[in-house]
Amino acid sequence: MPQKARILIVDDEKMNLKVLADLLKDEYVLVLATSGKQALQHAFGDFPPDLILLDVVMPRMGGHEVIRALKNNDKTNNIPVIFVTALDSIEDEEHGLKLGAVDYITKPYSPPIVKIRIRNHLRLVHQYRLLDQLAHLDGLTEIPNRRRFEEVFQKEWTRSARNGIPFSLAMIDVDFFKQYNDHYGHAMGDFTLQKIAKALAGSLKRPADLIARYGGEEFVMILPETDAAAAMVVAERSLQRVVDLNIPHQFSQAADHVSISIGLATITINAKILPQTFLMTADQNLYLAKQTGRNRIVGSLIGQ
Repeated sequence: MPQKARILIVDDEKMNLKVLADLLKDEYVLVLATSGKQALQHAFGDFPPDLILLDVVMPRMGGHEVIRALKNNDKTNNIPVIFVTALDSIEDEEHGLKLGAVDYITKPYSPPIVKIRIRNHLRLVHQYRLLDQLAHLDGLTEIPNRRRFEEVFQKEWTRSARNGIPFSLAMIDVDFFKQYNDHYGHAMGDFTLQKIAKALAGSLKRPADLIARYGGEEFVMILPETDAAAAMVVAERSLQRVVDLNIPHQFSQAADHVSISIGLATITINAKILPQTFLMTADQNLYLAKQTGRNRIVGSLIGQ
């Protein structure tokens, strides 16, 4: 069953809240707020809404102030807001739309029309999220792509530096993949990359960890809050999972099956380096792994 959309309804009049809640409760997960401050607490919380129905005229913090706060926050600026209000002048509607509202429903309203408009906007939200997901996925392996890696890497780098926590990165290369493509064909090469991507993804056990296709036959792992010892465990598990695929590779000088090499780098809590240096260190370790026989891991600790 598809998950129900989450709608935040904001109105200082409890009767208005009840009317909308009774109208929508069977189709959606509803969160109710009686003030602008309460609305922002819900919106900025761990479970932000998919859509907000917002009254304009409320004491202390009105709807216009609420939507400004929502649009000025990266976490909430894409949440669609529909004003539901008794203000019905053209000027009021124009002002609300200029502030970023996606729709403007005036009271008294028609319940069927309200439901149709909500359904239409939630459909757009769903389509936008699908497009966003596709933009961050690699078309061949269906794991995150380099663009997604760069976004997550920057976020985790900043978090690591701010909180003083270790951070590990693994650069991964498929050994002698050109020879594999040359002898088994590009179709088999693509199929093998898909299987390797799935195996690497299965090596990660935490939601915060990320595996992405970096380009060609290269992959990269982000391991936040992971020290050198824990990162080595993940790298060894990744190496073994690819070995366990038991994909024949008669033209590899590293093994008789498809294998990978891994360059691992970990920054400690006192490391003071640039993110580019961190990436370069992992890449240099990958180069060393390939130069010293492949089908192995080379790691280093930065900051001690």
